[in-house]
Amino acid sequence: MAGFTGFPKECIEFFKGLEKHNDKRWFEKHKEEYEEYVQTPSRFFVVDLGRKLEKIAPNVIADPRVNRSLFKIHRDTRFSPDKRPFKTNLGIWLWEGERKRMECSGFYFHYEGSEMFLGTGLYMFPREHLAEYRDSVVHDKYGAALVKAIKTITRDKRYKIGGKSYKKVPRGYDTEHPNAEWLLYGGIHASITMKIPKEFYSAKLIDFCYEHFKAMQPLHKWVAAMVERV
Repeated sequence: MAGFTGFPKECIEFFKGLEKHNDKRWFEKHKEEYEEYVQTPSRFFVVDLGRKLEKIAPNVIADPRVNRSLFKIHRDTRFSPDKRPFKTNLGIWLWEGERKRMECSGFYFHYEGSEMFLGTGLYMFPREHLAEYRDSVVHDKYGAALVKAIKTITRDKRYKIGGKSYKKVPRGYDTEHPNAEWLLYGGIHASITMKIPKEFYSAKLIDFCYEHFKAMQPLHKWVAAMVERV
């Protein structure tokens, strides 16, 4: 059976063209290229990466369909002043949990321009997650586990923790709590951004991504457990 052999250089060329000609006419003219050089390798990537990730996330969901592991390329322009119809990036999401895909912690792959981004965790908590997250931050056991996970990951300075979205500790929580900093987060994720590596073009990208996801897995594991308590 066929498997992931890397993203072809034509994938990058497609997105360069789309960046310059972000309109439906150009896209329709190049739709076959999009399917062959972007969608097809992306599907193989999802399947093969999912199998690899089972080592650290046994219940990971790797579904190579659009609006599942593959983000759609069409932008939602209904409420945006930016009316460009297409995204100029490749986004892939593998998640672990029984809730809706964007309500679970997972593993994110992103390519755009000359850079690649890998991340774990939850970009933004749904409203019903926030109370559990905040209570977990100040909980003796769960809060200590979060701090330990973050320290473990950030020993390597290439990894960053993101999701800070508030300026003040939410009402009802102690501003002097030793974990108060993490109460300012509306989502929490670990990530690394890099120039496109040579592995992007070969099957070695699976192992390359896996090693980074493994390094960031402590936060994924913490967030996944937190979501289960919601």
